[in-house]
Amino acid sequence: MNKTKIDWCDYTWNVVTGCKHDCLYCYANRIANRFGGASETHYNETVGTECQWETGSTGEVHVLEEAIFDVDRGRTAPYPFYFDPTFHRYRLDEPQRVKVPQKIFVSSMGDLFGGWVPIEWIQEVFKACDAAPQHTYLFLTKNPYRYMQLHLQGKLPQNSNFWYGTTLTGQGKLPFNCLDFRQTFVSIEPLLGDMSAKFPFKNIRWVIVGAQTGPGATKPKPEWVERIIDQCRGAGVPLFLKDNLKWPQKIQEFPKD
Repeated sequence: MNKTKIDWCDYTWNVVTGCKHDCLYCYANRIANRFGGASETHYNETVGTECQWETGSTGEVHVLEEAIFDVDRGRTAPYPFYFDPTFHRYRLDEPQRVKVPQKIFVSSMGDLFGGWVPIEWIQEVFKACDAAPQHTYLFLTKNPYRYMQLHLQGKLPQNSNFWYGTTLTGQGKLPFNCLDFRQTFVSIEPLLGDMSAKFPFKNIRWVIVGAQTGPGATKPKPEWVERIIDQCRGAGVPLFLKDNLKWPQKIQEFPKD
């Protein structure tokens, strides 16, 4: 678990990394490919001993019981399989080691609720969160329908310190009507289009907005941001504008609870 510069949380906890959404603007993919892999010699020694292979719904995924040490780089390999979905099971107890309550972004370098993620992984992560109830856990996915699936199966916790979020880049629909007894939020990052006035802001508890970063980044139009501000104000929803928007007025609100 690492302290982070992400301005709406305190720590990132990458117990599951990797993703198959293949978004062109993905910062996590760039990072994983830049710092990913491990030395060939140690990699061959590790496969089949410390590493167990499983099959997800859309292909191969990986499970690590212990960290892989990259001999060539002289450090632990954070993404030994690059951006392939990987369960770092050895990281499950990390929240318990931090005693002071924190806001923890779960799997910032992947999508815990992607369709390729075995449900057993998700349940193990929930169990690890329960073991450290002093923290607030922020889950974020591009596949919010997995929330609905888990809810219908009775496998989505109702803990007050679990926040279920989805990422949007423009207009979209959210299956949050079934989660009205849970904490829900939306991260509109990167903001790539106008959000219609019909967007159901009143059905969520928190809105985060950020700009695209990295190569080829385009700045959101001011009127897009203004409409989101107006809609959040009208719905009484706390709004957090990330610093990368460079908005003239600092608006960085958190839910009261």
